[in-house]
Amino acid sequence: MQPTQIHDVVANEFGQVNDYIMSQLSSDIPLIEQIGYYIISNGGKRLRPLLVLLAAKASTPLDDTQQHQAIQMATIIEFIHTSTLLHDDVVDESDMRRGKKTANEEWGNAPSVLVGDFLYSRAFQIMVDVGSMQCMSILAKTTNVIAEGEVQQLINCGDPDTSEDSYLKVIQYKTAKLFEGAALCGAVIASAPPEHQKALQDFGMYVGTAFQLIDDVMDYTSTAEEMGKSVGDDLAEGKPTLPLIYTMQHGDDEAVERVKQAILTGGLEQLDTIIKDVQGCGAIEYTQQRAQEQADLAITAIACLPDSTYKTALIALANASVKRRN
Repeated sequence: MQPTQIHDVVANEFGQVNDYIMSQLSSDIPLIEQIGYYIISNGGKRLRPLLVLLAAKASTPLDDTQQHQAIQMATIIEFIHTSTLLHDDVVDESDMRRGKKTANEEWGNAPSVLVGDFLYSRAFQIMVDVGSMQCMSILAKTTNVIAEGEVQQLINCGDPDTSEDSYLKVIQYKTAKLFEGAALCGAVIASAPPEHQKALQDFGMYVGTAFQLIDDVMDYTSTAEEMGKSVGDDLAEGKPTLPLIYTMQHGDDEAVERVKQAILTGGLEQLDTIIKDVQGCGAIEYTQQRAQEQADLAITAIACLPDSTYKTALIALANASVKRRN
């Protein structure tokens, strides 16, 4: 299955998710709707809601109630994700996302943070409508862990001594945890057997980790047009991602010093040279290898699921997570 065909497997449900997302953005405050529509409709792959739908359908057939709950859960996950993006862009002082101005660049920090809060709280309103205490528990823990990951990443910024293990913990907390929650909640909504729930939970964590590893690779291999954001954003923020950590461990003395100073100061003065350092010491290949390992683990995790187009789409999603360019 080709990456472009993954959405086709749940095309009807995905259309319903998009409609439901738009209906849930309604507010008596025009600025909330304006910013909400801007960020929600601003492209994006919608991988997390896609994962909810595929996970919900990969174990057992859904009845009409479960089908609607899966649509609601996909919307909840997208709103939580979008709220974190709004907050992240303020914290990181980002000015571009998905090839357009960030909301904070367009409207300012305060409106962006507050609309992020609106989307977050609206997600929990929908969660009450779904009525699954298990999903509420999953997502309460998920959002708490994401916040911990964001704080740990902030602590790591400017620290060239950050270890690979510490870096992996951060991306598992701040990125992969929501993938995990999306897949697990999809399985819970479907009343999947416990072994299938665990399989899909693990799948989400592995795929989310692979996705973020490749995201960090692209900061040193892709153009701004491909990524939809500025090249070198991670370096500008002093984030010690795996390509940089590997370069500091395996690059020559000059490369090591350049990367350390860039992380310490968050400067882009030597960006072009550092990109060559990262590309020349094997850091890209190493990070891609680690991502592939995670994708392989994801595919192995769902071996217990019955064969179906949904399982095939999940496998394709795992493979696509390490082959993407944007």
